[in-house]
Amino acid sequence: MFETQSRYASIDDAAMEVAQPDGSLRTVRFKRRRFLPRPDSLTVVTEHVMTDADRLDLLAARFAGDPLAFWRLCDGNDVLRPEELERPGRIVDVVMPRP
Repeated sequence: MFETQSRYASIDDAAMEVAQPDGSLRTVRFKRRRFLPRPDSLTVVTEHVMTDADRLDLLAARFAGDPLAFWRLCDGNDVLRPEELERPGRIVDVVMPRP
């Protein structure tokens, strides 16, 4: 369902039966909830000050080698919406998981 680089790729699938108006049941499949990593499980390797020309996909390509890994920057800065990081002057922590 999700690309292997997706933040949801490793999240378990789940299913539940949902009653329909006619009384029948329909199986709804979904991903379980994903929690942000705890800050103490990450190590800041560098900081980047955002400029007008910066985009998260370009930063992810530069620092992680994968433009689709922009969500790692979001996780490392405790934000859910990527646009929160794309403000000029914003300091973005570039993080790696602790071993």
